[in-house]
Amino acid sequence: MQSPCILICSIDDKSGYCQGCGRTRDEIGKWSLYSDAERSSIMAGLQQRLDTLDKRPRRVTKRQAMAEARANPKEGAP
Repeated sequence: MQSPCILICSIDDKSGYCQGCGRTRDEIGKWSLYSDAERSSIMAGLQQRLDTLDKRPRRVTKRQAMAEARANPKEGAP
């Protein structure tokens, strides 16, 4: 099943959209119940929704920091 989820789940209080994927709580909850056509229709408008959100700087999670360290090792590290 196709899903726009990027594991950044935070609902914007003003718009009601998830700041990660752009879906509403209701859409997220019913996602597996929608047909492929319904999911595709919702997904077609998600980028437009995300573009309307005020972007807040995100904290760097431990997982992100570790991935960054692996991707960009410091010179001289053992």
